[in-house]
Amino acid sequence: MSYKNTNYYLFLILFKLTILYTAGLAASDCLHDCGGIAIPFPFGIGKDCYLDEHYKIECKETPTSRKLVPVLSSFDLDVVSITLPNPRTDYRNGLLETSRRYGSVRVKIPTISTGCPNDGNKTGEELIMNLTGSPFFIDDQNSLVAVGCNSRVSLTQIKPNTVVCELNCNTRRDSHMINNIPFLKKTECFVDLFPDIYNDGECTEEDAKEIECDGNGCCRVGLSEPQQVVGINITSNDENSASCRVAFLTDEVYDLSNSTKPQELFHKRYATVTLGWVIQTNKTSFLKSLNCQLGKDSTTYSETNCTCGKSTISGIIYANCECNKGYKGNPYDKKGCEDIDECKTIPEICGKGGTCENTIGSFQCSADKTKAIVLGVSAAFGALALVGGVWWLRKFLIKKRMEKRKKKFFKRNGGLLLQQKLNTREGNVETTRIFRSRELKKATENFSENRVLGHGGQGTVYKGMLLDGRTVAVKKSKVIDEDKLQEFINEVVILSQINHRHVVKLLGCCLETEVPMLVYEFIINGNLFKHIHEESDDYAMIWGMRLRVAVDVAGALSYLHSFATSPIYHRDIKSANILLDEKYRAKVADFGTSRSITIDQTHWTTVVSGTVGYVDPEYYRSSQYTDKSDVYSFGVILAELITGDKPVVMLQNTQEIISLAEHFKVAMKERRLSDIMDARIKDDCKMEQITAMANLALKCLSSKGKKRPNMREVFTELERICSTPEDSKVHIHIDEEDEEEEEEEEVRNMINKGDDSWSVGVTAPAFGIDASPSSSDIEPLFPRLTW
Repeated sequence: MSYKNTNYYLFLILFKLTILYTAGLAASDCLHDCGGIAIPFPFGIGKDCYLDEHYKIECKETPTSRKLVPVLSSFDLDVVSITLPNPRTDYRNGLLETSRRYGSVRVKIPTISTGCPNDGNKTGEELIMNLTGSPFFIDDQNSLVAVGCNSRVSLTQIKPNTVVCELNCNTRRDSHMINNIPFLKKTECFVDLFPDIYNDGECTEEDAKEIECDGNGCCRVGLSEPQQVVGINITSNDENSASCRVAFLTDEVYDLSNSTKPQELFHKRYATVTLGWVIQTNKTSFLKSLNCQLGKDSTTYSETNCTCGKSTISGIIYANCECNKGYKGNPYDKKGCEDIDECKTIPEICGKGGTCENTIGSFQCSADKTKAIVLGVSAAFGALALVGGVWWLRKFLIKKRMEKRKKKFFKRNGGLLLQQKLNTREGNVETTRIFRSRELKKATENFSENRVLGHGGQGTVYKGMLLDGRTVAVKKSKVIDEDKLQEFINEVVILSQINHRHVVKLLGCCLETEVPMLVYEFIINGNLFKHIHEESDDYAMIWGMRLRVAVDVAGALSYLHSFATSPIYHRDIKSANILLDEKYRAKVADFGTSRSITIDQTHWTTVVSGTVGYVDPEYYRSSQYTDKSDVYSFGVILAELITGDKPVVMLQNTQEIISLAEHFKVAMKERRLSDIMDARIKDDCKMEQITAMANLALKCLSSKGKKRPNMREVFTELERICSTPEDSKVHIHIDEEDEEEEEEEEVRNMINKGDDSWSVGVTAPAFGIDASPSSSDIEPLFPRLTW
C-alpha cells in the first residue's frame, strides 16, 4: 500500500470518528428533564432527541407562574408524567411477576361544562379527543366523571357501545351539597345520610372519602377497553334547569368527598388523563437498532437484555419492548436496560441464613440444603395431616348432624308408630316399606330437575329408579303440619291396603326428611287430561279406549267407596288425576295423602275447595263432602270423554264461559248430543253406547246428591253398556228441571254474595299447563262424622 493511500484511509477514519463524536455531543445535549418531570426516550426535547414528531416534547413556561412545563407537541397537551413499560421482575418468596406491556403519559385535558357562569357552552355540545393515526390511546384505567344534577352524560365515539352516566339529585343530599364539604365537616358527619360508614356513632373524613359517586350529585363510569377516539356529551334531563354541570375523563379518584361541587371543578378547567403509548411496528430500523430479542420466545437471555414482541391495542399493531428478567430501565434506549442487584434491592431474598450472590440478569442463593429438605418434608407431612384431620372431623360432624336430623324428623313424622305397625303386621301392611332418604336421593339423582314429572301447589313429583330396577314416582311435599302426623300415618296404613289394579299403588314413604315423602308406582303414559285435550291425533283416544277408561275408573271408585276396609272418598276426581299405563288401562291417582297431614280430619269444612268444573254444587250448599260428590266429578269426566271438551268451556255464539256439566245438561235437554260429540270418535263409535253413557253422565250430574246413582250402580251400568249396548237404557226424567235450575241459581247467588260465614277456594282447571292443586290440599282423605 502506498503512502498516499495510507493517508487517505487515516483521513476517512478521523472523519468518521469526528461525526460520531459530534453525534454523541448532540445526544448528550438533549434535555432529559423539564420542570422536574423526567423525559425518557423515545420522548425528547429538541431536535434529534425524540423518535419522531409524535414523541416531541416542548419545554414551555406557564404564563402565570413562569414555571417550566413539558408539552406534548403533537396534541398541545401539558404533560404531568411519562412512564416506561414496567420491567419484568422475578421476585421470589411469594412476590408475583408483573408486566406492563406499554408505557403511559399523563396529560391535562380540558373539561366540558354547561350551565356554568361564563362557560359559553350549550347543552348537547360534544368534546371529542381524537388520537387516530398516533401511537397514543386513551387507557382503560380512565373513567368518565360527571358532576351536577338532572343530566345524562355520554361517552360517544367509543367501541363497542356508548357509555352513559346519569345525574339525579336528591333534595335531601343537595341541601348539604351546596354549603358543606361533601356530607361532612372537619369534626363531625351528617347523621342519616350514609349510615353504613358509621362506627359506634362516630365517623371520620377518611370514611366519607370511601363513598363512591352513585348518580346523586355525581356519577362515575369506567372504560371497558382502551380507545383512540372519545367524545363527551352532556344532555339536560330538565330543560328548565340552569344549574352548572361538568364532565370530564380522568385517571384520578373522584367520589362524594371531592366531586360534588361543579363550580369548583368548572373553575379548575382541566382533568388529568392517562394515555398509553407504544412504538408502532413501522419503525423497523429503530427496533433492530435496539439489539433486543424479537419474537415470542423470551426465555433465553444469553446475548440480549431486552425483548420486543407484537401486540394490538385499540386497533394499533405495535412493538412492545421490555427489559428482561433481572434488568430494569428504558428498553427503548440502547443501553437503557441495566442489571438489577436483587441481593441489595430485596431484603432476605434467600431467606434467613441464606447467602445471595448477584449475577448478570439474575442471582443465586446458597444454603444448607439438607436442613431445607427436612423442614420441607416435615412441613408437608404436617400440613397434610392437619388438612386430613380437619377434613375428617368436618365430615364426621356433618354426618353426625345429618343422622341426628334424620332421627329427629323420623320420630316427629311418626316413624316409630308406623314401624310398630309394620313389625306387628297390623292391618295387613306387610307390603308397605319405609325408605331411607339417601335411597330416594340416589333414585332421583339427588332430586334433579331432569327427573321432575310435574309440579303441584303443594310439592313436586320426581321419577326415580330403585336399586331393584323398579321405576317409581316420588312425591316431595312442601308443607307440614305437626298436628296431623297421626292422621298421616293412619292414611299411609289404609292406603297401603288398597290392592286394586286400577288404583295407583302406594309403595311406601320416607320419614327422614322435614316433610314426609311418598313413593308410588310409576305410570308411563301420563294422565287422561293430556290425551283428551292436548294430543288431537292421539290414536289411543278412540271410542273403545274411552269406554274402557270409564269402566276402569268407575270400578276403582266403586271399590274405594264400597269394598275397601273403610270407605275412601277421593275428593278430587278429574281427568288430570287418572293415569294410563303401558296398555292404556286407567289408574286413579293423587289421593292427597302427602297433603293430608295439613287438613281437617272431618268432612265438614268451612272452606269449599276443588277444581273448577268438577266440584259438586251440593257441596257448595252444605259444605259436606259425600260419596255422591265423587259421583258428580266422575260425571264430568264422562262428559269430557264424550265431548272432548275441557271442564270449563266458552260458548262460541255468546262467548260465555260456563262449566262443561251445565253445557252438557243443556245440550242433552235440547236433544243435541250429536252436536257436542267429539269429532274424533264419531266415525268409529256405536251411537247406542254413547247415548247410554251420556244418559248415565246426566244422571251423575244431577244437582241433588240423592238423585245420583252410587259408584257401584255406575260401574254396573258401564259394564252393561260395554257388553250389551242395545239393552243399556238409562231412563232420565227431566220433569224436575225447574227445581234443579232454581237450586243452581241459589248456589250461584251464594257464591256471588261471598257470605262471610264460609269461603270458597276453588282452583282453576288445567288448560295445557300443569294440573291444578287438588282439593285434597285442604280436604281430608277419609270422612269422619263428628256430629
